[in-house]
Amino acid sequence: MKYLVTGATGELGAYAISYLQKIVPLNEIVALARTEEKAMKLRQQEVEVRIGDFDNYPSLVEAFKGIDRLLFISSQPGGAVTREQQHQHVVEAAKQAGISFIAYTSFPKGTDSNSPLAQDHIITEKLIRQSEISHSFLRNNWYIENEADTLNAAVAGLPFSYSAGQGKVGWALKREFAEAAVNVLTDKVKYQEVFELSGAPITYEELALALKVASQKEFKVILMDDHEYQQVLIANNVPEEAVGFILMIQNDIRTGQLDVTSDDFEQVLGKPLTPLIDALKEFLGK
Repeated sequence: MKYLVTGATGELGAYAISYLQKIVPLNEIVALARTEEKAMKLRQQEVEVRIGDFDNYPSLVEAFKGIDRLLFISSQPGGAVTREQQHQHVVEAAKQAGISFIAYTSFPKGTDSNSPLAQDHIITEKLIRQSEISHSFLRNNWYIENEADTLNAAVAGLPFSYSAGQGKVGWALKREFAEAAVNVLTDKVKYQEVFELSGAPITYEELALALKVASQKEFKVILMDDHEYQQVLIANNVPEEAVGFILMIQNDIRTGQLDVTSDDFEQVLGKPLTPLIDALKEFLGK
């Protein structure tokens, strides 16, 4: 059996490679990297690395040869080639290579989501279904690490600011999403087409309270409107394109796009998620 992880040099992919090493022989693991420079660290771990770029369809066809099961970690939007086209390359290459199973990291709620961020994932899920390759969609909620700037600023004594109102998010650690993905990839769990991987949904206010306990720090928690929050982000030298993305996410949260209640995550892990305060301590390195 050969397992390939795309995005293996990113944080989620690196965690996935690490978990794979614990449960399958090293010679069954293949990592996909875009360049030899990015591959270097994995090669030092004696992991087989194949060079392939989502922008370059022939490179994927070559990289996927002999692969049985694929962990398809979605790309970041905003590149020279659209994410829709990149993902189409991956699916078509997987079909041409005869890959038997795809685990794809998708977006919460799938086709029921109205988030602009969900649209490429909805298209990708459709492409995978049409490919007739056996698959599971891992609809990952939000990583605690996505809130790094807010969390670190608050612990440093700055206000914990947000504009998402009473919207709820199913935060969890990135490593837990990776472990769940590997369990699905290696067929350790009962098959489902869709896994809604979400922690217990909570508000930013609840996240801030947990952070105070985890960090043993006091800081102000300030709910703003989008314009006020935008001004704070600009004052903190957040790049203009990132400001728009952050405000879009805040709107998604405010409108319930990440408010998912499901026990899929713990079922896939076979254990409870790390309690929020402990997860925040881990994030802070405490």
